[in-house]
Amino acid sequence: MALVDLVMPKLGESIMEATILKWVKNAGDSVKQDETILEIATDKVDSEVPSIADGVIEETLFNVNDVVPIGTVIAKIRTTSEVPDHYSATVSPSSTNGNSLSHQHEEQETASVSSTVSKSSVTGGNRFYSPLVLNIAANEGVSMTELESIPGNGNEGRVTKKDILDYISNKKSGNQQYTGGSSVKPEVSVSRSLQNTPATSTAPTVSYSGNVELIEMDRMRKLIADHMVRSKQTSPHVTSFTEADVTNLVLWREKVKKEFEKRESTKITFTPLFIEAVVRCIKKYPLINSSLDNNTIILKKDINIGMATALPSGNLIVPVIKNADQLNLVGLSKQVNQLADNARNGKLRPEDTQAGTFTLTNVGTFGSLMGTPIINQPQVAILAVGAIKKRPVVIETSQGDSIAIRHMMYLSMSYDHRIIDGSLGATFLTAVARELENFNPDRDF
Repeated sequence: MALVDLVMPKLGESIMEATILKWVKNAGDSVKQDETILEIATDKVDSEVPSIADGVIEETLFNVNDVVPIGTVIAKIRTTSEVPDHYSATVSPSSTNGNSLSHQHEEQETASVSSTVSKSSVTGGNRFYSPLVLNIAANEGVSMTELESIPGNGNEGRVTKKDILDYISNKKSGNQQYTGGSSVKPEVSVSRSLQNTPATSTAPTVSYSGNVELIEMDRMRKLIADHMVRSKQTSPHVTSFTEADVTNLVLWREKVKKEFEKRESTKITFTPLFIEAVVRCIKKYPLINSSLDNNTIILKKDINIGMATALPSGNLIVPVIKNADQLNLVGLSKQVNQLADNARNGKLRPEDTQAGTFTLTNVGTFGSLMGTPIINQPQVAILAVGAIKKRPVVIETSQGDSIAIRHMMYLSMSYDHRIIDGSLGATFLTAVARELENFNPDRDF
């Protein structure tokens, strides 16, 4: 009989760790090859990890809610099958938990930690640091000496993602003082010898007046909240607004939608039409399709459009249409509909939410006229389209100005003012509006 290691599988380029949600099988349980052993979650999608062979679970090495780095052994299986001693399972999207994060993966797009971090830095002497924590530290300029001084609230005193993000947030706001290898908050002293000692005091009870109901955030909502705050801390947001007369577009869609669905076996919504216009304008103004790494602008040649999608739970996710500039309207429609359906049914793969370069969010779906969206890090811009409303507007004709009923829509775009100035942001937004206004009502699909 052979004893083999099941390791935490790689879930995507920028994903460095995963959280264990549930052990479906425990020590002593029999398993068959490809049978689910545990469910895991990243800040992208929830997945299932299958068994690599027939056998019996010899040992599980982590508990529920533990955050485990990619490549770490998570269980041992005793089996008679011929498999490698150290084997990584592949993962599939979880059908039991369709919630996966979204909006805003703001990890920098480097898949590995900076080469200046040595192997000894990973453990920090007697202290373990996950690749994600090291990656954040490298991107935010946190030295190993500083990292050593951060109190850890994870398993065995480890520094978690929340610990380092809190440290960075406090440091930027001036609430974190760092001198000579020690880091303390004002009027608070932390003893390293007590880091691994369970707290004996409990947090003070907070009372709420009036008739209230307390609702604990679910995991996905906590991640979304974390991403939103971090995006605001990272990028100075500016939002520009414009409006577009989309009458030709609306009438054309109404005219062709039945034939389109009959011929292409998929529906034509407004989203692929908006994406089509956005792609054309990105080609004219490529700086909108970029990201920022310290003082280096990374201009993206691939145009991968993220589309914010509401989930039945009320949370939000941003699946990505890869190489949107290489798809015609039919291809865009099929991609939009398939990704939206997979998102709502919990069938997205980890790669479906990665590598976005620009995001579109349709706030008009819920009746909103306009919005001020938060940038989906590490992108530098996000476009929001509002509800399409009939309004009386002044139009120019060959006989002079007249008042007509037109289909009007507001557009708003938030952008990173570190590299996108108001002139470029407003110019790009206006260009998108003009593309929509100049829609050809006689075009084919």
